[in-house]
Amino acid sequence: QVQLVESGGGLVQAGGSLRLSCAASGSTFSANAMDWFRQASGKQRELVASITSGGNTNYGDSVKGRFTISRDNAKNTVYLQMNSLKPEDTAVYYCSTYGRSSLRRYWGQGTQVSVSS
Repeated sequence: QVQLVESGGGLVQAGGSLRLSCAASGSTFSANAMDWFRQASGKQRELVASITSGGNTNYGDSVKGRFTISRDNAKNTVYLQMNSLKPEDTAVYYCSTYGRSSLRRYWGQGTQVSVSS
């Protein structure tokens, strides 16, 4: 029922910026908390940032002060603005949300972010 599609990944140099987008369909987007996760090669998937339906945000310690999550309910889209990128930010970034009706977490296909030193 819930479909999520990420875009905006790419290759940047350390210190650069990228803006990721996640377009949602098949759900009442405005009522859902939205999350960004990332998974580096050979490592566990980790939570990067979250935003509630009311706009409250939380960030992982490693990205706090550099990344900003936001949402545009009119466009059914959540964003992740990534500034001051570091090589350790290199990962596949996934948009995700929890479906209250289905009691399961939904995932996008992921978008690759690569940061060169």
